[in-house]
Amino acid sequence: MTNKSQRKKPKTLMPSLKEKKRYLVYEVISDEKFSYSDIKLEIINNFKNFFGLEGLGKAGLDFIEYENNKGIVKVSAKGVDMLKASFCFLRKINKGDVVIRSLGLSGMINKARSKFIFGGLN
Repeated sequence: MTNKSQRKKPKTLMPSLKEKKRYLVYEVISDEKFSYSDIKLEIINNFKNFFGLEGLGKAGLDFIEYENNKGIVKVSAKGVDMLKASFCFLRKINKGDVVIRSLGLSGMINKARSKFIFGGLN
């Protein structure tokens, strides 16, 4: 029989010890239409080719959303420059020419959406 005072809740990390995250908004420029899964797969594969699995793990890429050729990727603060660099080397998706351009970076997802996807209308 356990008493409520004996139960311990798991300790969480202090905010100062948590890894900082950023939201990178990107745009896919191409004459062809690509599926979101193809774009996501090529970005990950290209990143992995240049920085390896260790770099991919440190960057902690998490694809949030994609709509109207614009998307948001959650990335660690240390992986932002690596992600932007990998965009420079990505030229083809499924044998179709493509350019991926970084539109902006934000620490909050709502600011990223309103500022870079909706053009500051919200």
